Amino acid sequence: MNHPNFRTLDLNLLRVSDQVMSERNLTRAAHNLAMTQPAVSNALRRLRASLGDELVRRSGYGVEPTPRALALWPAVSDALRRLEASLSPGDFVAAEAGNTFILAMADATAAELMPGLVEIIEQDAPGVSMRVLPLTTRDPRPLLDEGQIDLAVGFFPAVLADLTAQAQAGGKAAFDHQRLYDGEYVCVMRKGHPLARGPFTLKRFCNARHLLVSFSGRPFGFVDEALASLGEKRHVVLTVNQFFTAGRVVSSSNLLTVLPRHFVTVTGMASELMVRELPLDLPPVHVDSLWHLRQGQRSEHAWLRLAVAAAATKAFAR
Repeated sequence: MNHPNFRTLDLNLLRVSDQVMSERNLTRAAHNLAMTQPAVSNALRRLRASLGDELVRRSGYGVEPTPRALALWPAVSDALRRLEASLSPGDFVAAEAGNTFILAMADATAAELMPGLVEIIEQDAPGVSMRVLPLTTRDPRPLLDEGQIDLAVGFFPAVLADLTAQAQAGGKAAFDHQRLYDGEYVCVMRKGHPLARGPFTLKRFCNARHLLVSFSGRPFGFVDEALASLGEKRHVVLTVNQFFTAGRVVSSSNLLTVLPRHFVTVTGMASELMVRELPLDLPPVHVDSLWHLRQGQRSEHAWLRLAVAAAATKAFAR
């Protein structure tokens, strides 16, 4: 393996590599750098020669990084962002910006936040675009670390506990977060369901047939963890990855599901659904935005976080 001499390494090649890693596409990287695609390809060849690694391989319509490139990129990107922030602090002007931001969140969260966020964009940043990806994990740190998303919004109890533990141990976490709002979960069923009337006991809850919203597809969630701590379990017969789908299915079946209370009113199905308090105690649900410090140092990212927080405040001020 080559061991490059840092004194003779052309640091401009690192800017090219950073964009290629971020976009996973040579054409888009060239556009961002105001370079031609052949020039980007040539820069990659020079960096490959210096580092002794292929760095990226063709994959579908773009490129996929090698393990060495994935290992190097966080440090390279972090250094470039720090330098960028030092040389041009506060240079983001929302009214003139043309940035595209990528967010990951569940559909219940998006239903609450996106109307207010769109209003902010239309009023303050008409050239800005947003891409919302489905949240498929309770730990989006790898997605943030690899630059696949700019911001994750959701319920991340294990991640926040880990970040707190790192801080208490004197370590420096690579991620930061902001509390957006608190919520609670309720049991949802169709109007006229056999359990819509009478005492809603833990036994009746566990004996019912359940639909679980699971980002990973695993038929076991935090409700099941709480039941297990009580020595109980429920019968999950269906998992889906969207809260809206869960609401639609239970509105026309005898399945029960557990949804955020605030989401029921934005489904458009509230008149078809019955909400009952859960017959067990659950830990509070905190919805946070989560980001990598490497991204958070940029002025445009600071604007994004403020806009998301403002959208959350607007949504829950109703």
